Amino acid sequence: MGAGENGARVRLRQAVLVARELEPLAAELQKALGLKEPFRDPGVGTFGLANAVFAVGDCFLEIVSPVQPDTAAGRYLDRHGGDGGYMVMFDLEDLEGARRRVEQAGVRVVWQLDLPDISGTHLHPADTRGAIVSIDGSRPYGSWRWGGPEWTGEIPAHGAGGLRAVTLAVADPDAVATRWTELLGVARADPQAIGLDGGEVRFRRAGSEASEGLAEISLALAPEVRAGRESVEVGGVTLRLADATG
Repeated sequence: MGAGENGARVRLRQAVLVARELEPLAAELQKALGLKEPFRDPGVGTFGLANAVFAVGDCFLEIVSPVQPDTAAGRYLDRHGGDGGYMVMFDLEDLEGARRRVEQAGVRVVWQLDLPDISGTHLHPADTRGAIVSIDGSRPYGSWRWGGPEWTGEIPAHGAGGLRAVTLAVADPDAVATRWTELLGVARADPQAIGLDGGEVRFRRAGSEASEGLAEISLALAPEVRAGRESVEVGGVTLRLADATG
């Protein structure tokens, strides 16, 4: 599970929330999950945003918030009536293969960047449905520039746990699962889920157009941080919690 067509790995590396006000939600998320201080990436200013990126094991939770008028994030907040899930980011060993599949499928690319240690590609949410999809390729695999300087081109010592799954609420779960499977080049775990390296993406039927989007994030945390909790609600998203092992 989690290997692409040529055996290359595909990992869920980062989930992104969008908020009207960054700092209150960042403080709430940090407290709820016992996280260290976030990395704040000035590069997101290109999109008219400010952000906070928290490490969870070797994965990441990000919050973005518009700081300029007429941003894609601001329009998303208006359509959905408040804070919620926004983007899902994948780390692919064979990013070029995925980029070819995106082109062949006629999916629009809204942003692309290639750096020595990482490449990123954001796909148009109207063509993927459910959330913005970012297909990225880290070098070495497992580093993650978007997590901050200590993750740039290397894999630092880090805590236990990480992202294990995301759940997207969409109008047609089967069709969206098929589209994401084709783009990522991975196998279907079951009719409404796709398997990844160490995790999965799940799809469920949305109750309305306004409720479409990234609805749940499943996380593994150190047992003392989880403290027996099954879930918490933060920023319009349900965080499902499990104990990290190993």
